[in-house]
Amino acid sequence: MSLSKKQQDFARHVADLIHQIYARGYACTFGHTYRCQDCPVGKSNSVHKVRLAVDLNLFKDGEYLTDTEDYRQFGEYWEALGIWNRWGGAWNDGNHFSYEHNGVK
Repeated sequence: MSLSKKQQDFARHVADLIHQIYARGYACTFGHTYRCQDCPVGKSNSVHKVRLAVDLNLFKDGEYLTDTEDYRQFGEYWEALGIWNRWGGAWNDGNHFSYEHNGVK
């Protein structure tokens, strides 16, 4: 599958995820989304650099939620949306939602 097609699927899944967050009574803002190729933050092969990852900041009743467990229901929803969707909860990065590309999550 081409990178462009993966990015299109990813964007659609992010829209579905955000809709689900609000439908369940939560709110969110964007954290890290796109990172430039020479960005010193994160891994050199980060899928953020190919527009296949987003970090979402989750809120409930105005409170910013930071614990990975706070994101679990959305991580499980995210992974159910597609076979290449990965949730960062597996490595204690609960607000990370990505689409696997070339073996990178």
